[in-house]
Amino acid sequence: MNEMIRCILHPFSLMRQLLHCRLYVQGEIFMFATVTLELANGLWTTFQIFIFTLIFAIPLGLILAFGSMSKFKPLKYLVQTIIWVIRGTPLMLQLIIIFYGPGMWLGHNIWSGNEAGRITATVVSFVINYACYFSVIFRGGIEGVPIGQREAGQVLGMTKRQIFFKVTLLQMIKRIVPPMSNEIITLVKDTSLARIIAAYELTFAGFSFMKSAGITWPLFYTGVFYLIFVGILTLLFNYLEKKLDYFK
Repeated sequence: MNEMIRCILHPFSLMRQLLHCRLYVQGEIFMFATVTLELANGLWTTFQIFIFTLIFAIPLGLILAFGSMSKFKPLKYLVQTIIWVIRGTPLMLQLIIIFYGPGMWLGHNIWSGNEAGRITATVVSFVINYACYFSVIFRGGIEGVPIGQREAGQVLGMTKRQIFFKVTLLQMIKRIVPPMSNEIITLVKDTSLARIIAAYELTFAGFSFMKSAGITWPLFYTGVFYLIFVGILTLLFNYLEKKLDYFK
C-alpha cells in the first residue's frame, strides 16, 4: 500500500522540485538584472565624473603649466606651490575638505545635500587634483620639444602663437600621450572615491548589495564594468599613439 502511494505521489514530488528550481532560476535572473541595472546607474555617475573632470582639468592643467614656466617669479612660485600641495596630499582628503569644509566655515553647505551637489563637489575636487598632475605632464611635453625648432619658427617669421600651435603643440601631444593615458585610466578608478561623500557611483552601487542582500558577487561584477571601461580607453589610446607615429 505504501509503495503504491509513493508511486502515485512521486510525479507530484518531481513537479514540485521542478517548480522550485524554476522559481529559483527566475529569482536569480531577476537578481542579476537588478544588479546590472543598479551598476549601470552607478556607471553613469562614474562616467559623468570622468568626462567633466577631463573637460575642465585639461585646459586648467595647460594654464597651470604655463604659469609654472612663467618668467614672472611670484606667479611661477605661487603656481608651483599650489601644484606641490595638491600633488602631495591625498585626493580623498581634498574631496572631504571641499565637500564638508564650506558648510563648516560658512555655516551652510554650498553643494546641497542631494546627489547633484555631491557629484558637483566630486568634479571640483577631481578637476583641481588632476589639473595639477596634467600640468606637470604638459610642462614636460613642452620643454621636451627641442628649442632649435622654436628658434627655426622665429627665423621664418612665425609668431609665438603660430610656433606653439604649429610646431610645439603637435610634438608635445606625441610625448604626453603615454603619461596622460596612465593618468586618465587612474581617473576611472579614482572615481570610486566619490562614495566617501555618499555619491552613488559604480563602486557604491556594487557595495550596497553586500550590505542589503549579504552577497559579494556584485562586487566582482563591478570589476567587470571597470575593466570594460578601461579596456575601451586603452584601445583608444593605442589607436592615438599609432596615429602620432609620423613624428618619429
